[in-house]
Amino acid sequence: METNIQIKNTVQHFSDLYNEKLSQFHNIPEFLKTVHNKGINEFKRLGFPEKKSEKYKYTHLEPFFAKDFKHCLIPENFNFEVDEIFKCDVTNIDTSVVLLVNGFHYHKNQALEDMPRGVWIGSIANAAFQKPEILKKYLGKLNTYEEGLVSLNTAFFQDGIIVYVPKNIRIEKPLQIINVLLSDNDLLIQQRNLVVLEENSYANLVFCDHTLSDKKFLSNSVTEINIAKGAQLSQTYIQNEHNDAIKVNSIFIRQEQDSKVISNTITLHGGLVRNNMNVLLDGTGAENNTSGLFLTDKTQHVDNYVFIDHAKPHCTSNQLFKGVLDDSSTGSFNGKVLVSRDAQKTMAYQKNSNLLLTANAKMNTRPQLEIYADDVKCSHGATVGQLDQEALFYMRTRGISKEEARLLLMYAFAHEIVDQIQVPILKERLIDLVNLRLRGELTRCQNCAIHCC
Repeated sequence: METNIQIKNTVQHFSDLYNEKLSQFHNIPEFLKTVHNKGINEFKRLGFPEKKSEKYKYTHLEPFFAKDFKHCLIPENFNFEVDEIFKCDVTNIDTSVVLLVNGFHYHKNQALEDMPRGVWIGSIANAAFQKPEILKKYLGKLNTYEEGLVSLNTAFFQDGIIVYVPKNIRIEKPLQIINVLLSDNDLLIQQRNLVVLEENSYANLVFCDHTLSDKKFLSNSVTEINIAKGAQLSQTYIQNEHNDAIKVNSIFIRQEQDSKVISNTITLHGGLVRNNMNVLLDGTGAENNTSGLFLTDKTQHVDNYVFIDHAKPHCTSNQLFKGVLDDSSTGSFNGKVLVSRDAQKTMAYQKNSNLLLTANAKMNTRPQLEIYADDVKCSHGATVGQLDQEALFYMRTRGISKEEARLLLMYAFAHEIVDQIQVPILKERLIDLVNLRLRGELTRCQNCAIHCC
């Protein structure tokens, strides 16, 4: 009974917390205070997603927010250098690196070399003072789907990363954004990211999520991405957190005419992961390619939600998501393509495939098409099954052991997603990591020098 009462009062708890923490918001511009106030008011109206909601049917998040987490509203002070204990294990990767710790920009790594003129990459908190016109124009504009968790983030976020690329500028070197979680306390993090690519610009982003201590973490992250006419974005999300980490990752993308986005999400580890991908194709000829791969075991749970809104004609979207589930792990895929009445000549394809390695693993999948135009090419499909026994038998007859044959089939199943990554050396390393993960040899904190069990 006490737990039920606590869950029912969770919205009020965050409302009271917001009023209590208002004093920590004093050193920010007035327009940002307005953004925070709007966020908390929307959150009080919307609340947490209900379990009966079709979008969150298999992932009820409110009970986790009711737990006793420390709220990370100011950067923690560390008596060591974070970059001394964390090293990216993708050797020789040629990227510009931005490091965030618990959602805050790690300012000692602020200077980035070889950035073309007019490019702005850095802290959201700093941008509020140095580039307020960008934040005023783009921040908080894409949450048109009334997501309560996004509103909660809007109310409490203090920092994150901003990437701004001006018109006709190309950033050829990939930008690697490393998010590390590190604390002596169980921690709730609300990070906000903003990506803006102006007309005919280009960027390649790699987001890496890691945990460096054995505490419990709850991340409620929001990223808004605006892609102008003719601009191109390639982005890869690598999620590799321990089993006591809960991650809610909400991404909003708006694409204008003739823009192109390639987005890949690779979930290697995480106790509970919820990825929300919302895409608005808001210009003729826009193209979006979104894919994902997750590998789970034990009692892990990964839920991928994808919504592609074809609002204009002659647009193309491709969705491809795959999952490999072992032990008693669970997964969910909910993909929806909406084609509006005016979006003639749409091409939209959606596919979800999953492998269950045990009788206890469970996968729920729900691909959907909602079409109001009559001149379109659209398809969708989903499969949930086990390894091909005939293929296993064929490999066994050629001298390959049963375990190695299983691994080869799983690797071939996963390779289709990894092969779409746009950074060659990162692709090679992820192939190795996926192989290690499938073999059960990838530790949850392999890249951490702390070695905290």
